[in-house]
Amino acid sequence: MPLLKLNHGTFSPAVEEPLEEVSLADWLDNPQAHAGATALVIANDEDLSVVRCDVHAFSVIILEFPRFGDGRAYTQARLLRERFGYEGEIRARGDVLRDQIFFMARCGIDGFETAHADAASANEALQEFSFAYQRAADSRGAVTDEPIWRRRLSRVKAA
Repeated sequence: MPLLKLNHGTFSPAVEEPLEEVSLADWLDNPQAHAGATALVIANDEDLSVVRCDVHAFSVIILEFPRFGDGRAYTQARLLRERFGYEGEIRARGDVLRDQIFFMARCGIDGFETAHADAASANEALQEFSFAYQRAADSRGAVTDEPIWRRRLSRVKAA
């Protein structure tokens, strides 16, 4: 599948870098046997709390999206960014549709393996919404950013 990476708010096609992948189950079973792994693959039904301290050992965490209608990996991405402080690449793999890319990026996902979108359409997807209603893991939701509802409230109070 083609790989797209989000860098400074813009998608670009990326060359597949060689990764040594390990599943979460294999990692938990024997971490020493997979000491050279650079990417952790997490199914969307797995509990992240068991790997909380180990996530920083990986340069890429791959979240599985087996069906476009199953959004559990969105929560996993937010947990990785916001609670666990993971700063490496979080990659979505699987049934990822163009319409989901904006929301996945808001959750902190910055790599996409998908056959359903190219860089041009992914960049268009990022521009479909000009304001965010809540804070999130992307730059639009940084703590210094103010959600649109609060901006509107400020205008009403000032009037």
